[in-house]
Amino acid sequence: MINEITTVDAIHSLKPAAIWVLRGDVLEWLDSEQTEPTALELSNEVTRLQAVYDSQAYARTRKTKYDLLNQDEMRYDDIKNSTTTWVDAIDAIKAAHPKPAA
Repeated sequence: MINEITTVDAIHSLKPAAIWVLRGDVLEWLDSEQTEPTALELSNEVTRLQAVYDSQAYARTRKTKYDLLNQDEMRYDDIKNSTTTWVDAIDAIKAAHPKPAA
């Protein structure tokens, strides 16, 4: 699933308690307490938020794969049978979807 960060996300990030309305591409700033972010500030925030989201793709993919495992049963069976099925499954997921180097 691809997620595109929007101007709405940027506004929520920069001014979480602000009062505003977005009609199409036109932002109407209704908040008298906070200043309206500039187009450049919004653009920069969209870019920053998208980079953060994109950098976590591996974690979202891993979670999806982890959720498919019956991990409690796997761990129990490993204890009872002296096996490493659960650890092997987790290692395989991590190998297939590595964390990017910082």
